[in-house]
Amino acid sequence: MDKLKCPSFFKCRGKEKVTASSENFHVGENDENQDRGNWSKKSDYLLSMVGYAVGLGNVWRFPYLTYTNGGGAFLIPYAIMLALAGLPLFFLECSLGQFASLGPVSVWRILPLFQGVGITMVLISIFVTIYYNVIIAYSLYYMFASFRSELPWKTCSYWANANCSRSPIVTGCNVSTTIGEIIHMNKSWVDANNFTCINGSEVYQPGVLPSEQYWNNAVLQRTDGMDDTGKVVWYLALCLLLAWIIVGAALFKGIKSSGKVVYFTAIFPYVVLLILLIRGATLEGASAGISYYIGAHSNFTKLQEAEVWKDAATQIFYSLSVAWGGLVALSSYNNFNNNCFSDAIVVCLTNCLTSVFAGFAIFSILGHMAHISGQEVSQVVKSGFDLAFIAYPEALAQLPGGPFWSILFFFMLLTLGLDSQFASIETITTTIQDLFPKVMKKMRVPITLGCCLVLFLLGLVCVTQAGIYWVHLIDHFCAGWGILVAAILEIIGIIWIYGGNRFIEDIEMMIGAKRSIFWLWWRASWFVITPVLLIAILIWSLVKFEAPKYGEISYPNWGVALGWCMIIFCIIWIPIVAIIKIIQAKGNIFQRIVSCCRPASNWGPYLKRHRGERYKDMVDRIKETDHEIPTVNGGDKPE
Repeated sequence: MDKLKCPSFFKCRGKEKVTASSENFHVGENDENQDRGNWSKKSDYLLSMVGYAVGLGNVWRFPYLTYTNGGGAFLIPYAIMLALAGLPLFFLECSLGQFASLGPVSVWRILPLFQGVGITMVLISIFVTIYYNVIIAYSLYYMFASFRSELPWKTCSYWANANCSRSPIVTGCNVSTTIGEIIHMNKSWVDANNFTCINGSEVYQPGVLPSEQYWNNAVLQRTDGMDDTGKVVWYLALCLLLAWIIVGAALFKGIKSSGKVVYFTAIFPYVVLLILLIRGATLEGASAGISYYIGAHSNFTKLQEAEVWKDAATQIFYSLSVAWGGLVALSSYNNFNNNCFSDAIVVCLTNCLTSVFAGFAIFSILGHMAHISGQEVSQVVKSGFDLAFIAYPEALAQLPGGPFWSILFFFMLLTLGLDSQFASIETITTTIQDLFPKVMKKMRVPITLGCCLVLFLLGLVCVTQAGIYWVHLIDHFCAGWGILVAAILEIIGIIWIYGGNRFIEDIEMMIGAKRSIFWLWWRASWFVITPVLLIAILIWSLVKFEAPKYGEISYPNWGVALGWCMIIFCIIWIPIVAIIKIIQAKGNIFQRIVSCCRPASNWGPYLKRHRGERYKDMVDRIKETDHEIPTVNGGDKPE
């Protein structure tokens, strides 16, 4: 009898626990949902969510933002924006995915007119996934390069030019000729003719740090601009391949395998940050670095500047990974009655506290670097790529046992990036599973590995000699305001059109009824505060838009145009799908729009036993007709 299978959309009556077949190995025999599978443990889910939310930005962006926006004072708008914008969206997406047990595209049965929003989320995630693994490849390269007695960027080597120096370079000076005349000459002429500079007459220019030249000349082999693509940098291509092999190996069983890998990739960064903080705190100058970060140098007058509040809201929004589709995808594998409210609180607080904690580890080391170089902390602080691959490696090179600390740091970056990447790929495979469930059951491994292979090939342009320009271009456009558009439409669609009170009733079916005072804050946030904030950030971003630059290098017009094309390609599906839905519906134009703004007839809890009285008449989910449009002639889901 164990070998008999029920149809994929029914639950066997006679036996609650169904043994997972060999072709559906991502489903455990104790899983509540025998079609899609569930997390093996609650901790698998929580660590996956923490790993997804806590990424590279927590280490290389937040500390710099805090420093530039008033130090400790920045934590005030940061905490306020967490409550007003971050947490409400995070809770909404977790609830949405868990309630329907569907990924970011199929979950829009809740509002078929807006299904294009889900497609936009997935497409943006695909673009970001392409370049995010390139950053992981950089981390792999640096980690491998650190396995030597002396870090290769500690001194200027074959890859350096004449400007490579930690101290200012003498470009010219005054010399005394044989006839007693004093003339000013450049340094190369002085050296070639065996003259000696007169003390105090030297003219200096800043040197270029060895770590910066190593990054540009040895690692990237960077060309002068995006127009000059150059060749594929073979060692970066191999590191990129290895990164994708790691991702594919971790995801070949879906959440069953990735849920185990995150026990290491999500926890290990905290161990490294703690070690780096302890080491940094013992160094001279560490207190000065921390003081600049969040101590005596805090500037509370910065709170009067609108830019500070915008930066806080933007950082919270992107840091929590809302509107990328990943939160919906990961939450869709929860048991129906999981307490998604407490999960949202735990993950959001963990993410924000991690950002603050990481800042101490970063600035203690940078403070020491400033101390030994005789500079102010403000002169050595960097953000983004400059922090991760120039400033921090430079500081590590000055420490005793530099290779050990470098290996730890880049291994931490590797794990920070990987678990975010796991969730992004899971978003893609979850979408495929919802659209083609039968195919996914039989071919999960080849489909997952096929996705990794295609994304690896698409990422090869990012490991050419002009690759860093491509990475920056995709990040500038796709990881920017496109996500804001998706988030605004998501909250408008679910709260204003589907109905915020109706959505609250759906949540209470999962976590139990709550008193009205419990929902007071969430109603205020969902209906007014959060959408207004997001719209304000979007308008600000568009008004303040500047063409991308990498350092001082401007992008060619065709590069900027390509960036706009990428984001338009992602967003254009919102109106396209809406038009298709309206065309497929029945009735006059008004009736068609109204019908498409109602939930599909198969919207509701995935399993029949969870539907209760509210969804007792819900149409069972026959996979071949998942995306039929409800019509005014009876296709609407009964209330």
